[in-house]
Amino acid sequence: MKKIIKIEGIDCANCAKVLENEINKLDGIKNAKINFIKSTLSFESNDTEKALKDITKLTKYIEPDAKIVKNFTASKKYQGLILNICTLITGIGIGACALFIPNLPIWLFWCLYIASALLLGYKTYYKAFTLLFKGIINENLLIMISVIGAASVGETMDALMVMILYEIGKIFEGIAVNKSRRSIEELTNLQPEYAVLIEGDQERKVLPSEVKLGSIIIVRPGEKVPIDGVIIDGKSMVDMKSLTGENLPVSKKKNDEILSGSIAMNGVLQIRTTSEYSQCTVSKIMNMIENASEKKSKAETFISKFTRWYTLIVIACALLTWGISWAVTKDFGSSLYRGLTFLVISCPCAFAISVPLAYFSGIGNASRRGILIKGSNYLDACAKLTTIGFDKTGTLTNGKFNILEILSFDKKLDEEEILYLCALGEQYSNHPLAKSITHANKRKLVVVKEIDEQLGKGVSFTYRDNRYFVGRKGRNTKNTTIELYRNNKKIGEIHMVDALKENSPIACSELAEMGIRTVLLSGDNKESVQTVASLAGVSEAYYEILPEDKFKWVEEQKSQKNSRVAFVGDGINDAPALMLADVGIAMGITGMDATIEASDIVIVNDDPSKVATAIRLSRYTRKIVWENIIFSIVVKVAVLILGIANVTNMLVAVFADVGVTLLAILNSIRALKHNPNKKSFSKKIR
Repeated sequence: MKKIIKIEGIDCANCAKVLENEINKLDGIKNAKINFIKSTLSFESNDTEKALKDITKLTKYIEPDAKIVKNFTASKKYQGLILNICTLITGIGIGACALFIPNLPIWLFWCLYIASALLLGYKTYYKAFTLLFKGIINENLLIMISVIGAASVGETMDALMVMILYEIGKIFEGIAVNKSRRSIEELTNLQPEYAVLIEGDQERKVLPSEVKLGSIIIVRPGEKVPIDGVIIDGKSMVDMKSLTGENLPVSKKKNDEILSGSIAMNGVLQIRTTSEYSQCTVSKIMNMIENASEKKSKAETFISKFTRWYTLIVIACALLTWGISWAVTKDFGSSLYRGLTFLVISCPCAFAISVPLAYFSGIGNASRRGILIKGSNYLDACAKLTTIGFDKTGTLTNGKFNILEILSFDKKLDEEEILYLCALGEQYSNHPLAKSITHANKRKLVVVKEIDEQLGKGVSFTYRDNRYFVGRKGRNTKNTTIELYRNNKKIGEIHMVDALKENSPIACSELAEMGIRTVLLSGDNKESVQTVASLAGVSEAYYEILPEDKFKWVEEQKSQKNSRVAFVGDGINDAPALMLADVGIAMGITGMDATIEASDIVIVNDDPSKVATAIRLSRYTRKIVWENIIFSIVVKVAVLILGIANVTNMLVAVFADVGVTLLAILNSIRALKHNPNKKSFSKKIR
């Protein structure tokens, strides 16, 4: 059984990783994962109660400040911050007395000094010893060795200042990380707290998860719609910004569909639910966001693996620095001090925190704009795209067909009968063409027998002892055509037309500006496909193709050197191509489950221009990641070289380490605030 709990008090990504590894070693616990950004722990266990006790005990042992909690309250978070600040001020005061009061007895000096050092760094020392006994070496041990070593060679001021600066840095680091966490939670907090259920003449507040399919709920101004449904009474302007990123409210009235997560602005709505909470829009979105951290980019994976061995390598290099310096200068104290300076500057926090934070900020920013990205690996892949294939119907076009004409090739059947027979076969399909036909039919539909759906071709069924086929066997050169066959003889045709989406030309134009080739792939006839391609501004177009042809096209594109291909679609017949593409992009959270499952990115409101927005945001996020990595390496290497040359001291080293970490965190938060729709993007990023 999978369980997700809240874990607070961990403001270091490395610490979170260490704790995660130790939890996975506990008996009866599998697949434990700590989401550092969301402050959650997920795990699988057959005995949840025992697992929780073991996890709580282990967490308290390894991370004394960490807490396993059921309900998050802001006051508790600030209590920890206030305690840390008070401890820091007290430690600084005692240390100042030891260092600056003249003529202190030596015993009193060392009592005050040790008391100050313990107050300032007791958590660091505790973690260093605790993890060392478990065979884990991390930055806490680096700092402890540096402080003890500096004090032992007479650099008492530097030793104390290392702890002061380190603790100040950790406090600011925690504030910055928690600020970014709150910002991300605000962007992705779509979940309604309750639903108002109507039962007869009574109203009752319940949890959204308790509302059953087909129930009647009421939503008043200012309240969130808890579950997807259809409005049966009332009208209101609805704020859908948190779902789609669109600032302008949308008018909703009786018989309109309405999505969970929307906010009623100025009217009372009665809604009949069309899904259960677990399957509604807001639940799907939250699941995608929660699971996004599990699919890491190559940069994140590398940093995670790198930091496992990093500390050991740093200690070895520090020993080497000390040994070489001692051999050259013959000065033991000065050489040891250089080696300790090497330890301080080499803490890996800047990498470990800023890289995953930047990716998660980018994903949070995208979700606010109605773009759901299932993992940082897909965000990374978006930045490298060279070609994008688009499905036509429902992707670049509205998918709402108007009937131009109905043709009957049987004198006994009129147009109404042809439409009715087609609707009989299409009544079970979710394809836009099928929906348009069944909507146009005004007669009551009956159950038909022996239904056989042929993917990408049509549906055959038995009705009144005749075998019918609705779909396309032949090809027509005019508009979009649905053919009707009875016992293999064509008896009618329905000619339909589909309008282009308003933002399709914008999407193709923006992608072209970024140097990305666009291709239209459709099973429709030549005339319809070429018309849409021309109006949208697509580079190339392929017509009269089957789902397997789309799959083969993606396969061909992927086989080309330096080619990165995305496919954008909305129907179940697009699922194979979506899965094969480097990035599969599904249009619409309310679409087919198979399509959403097969995709890597979901555009909530079906707007094709969001594809360009996702790519711009991915490029910007990737740029920030590399800025953090390069900046951290350059500063650390520079201070290391200066430290080895005895130009800088340990204080500069710890200040540089803390400063680099804070700047990298602040830079990562830019991905959360960035507006990707500004036209200041590079044409290509490799």
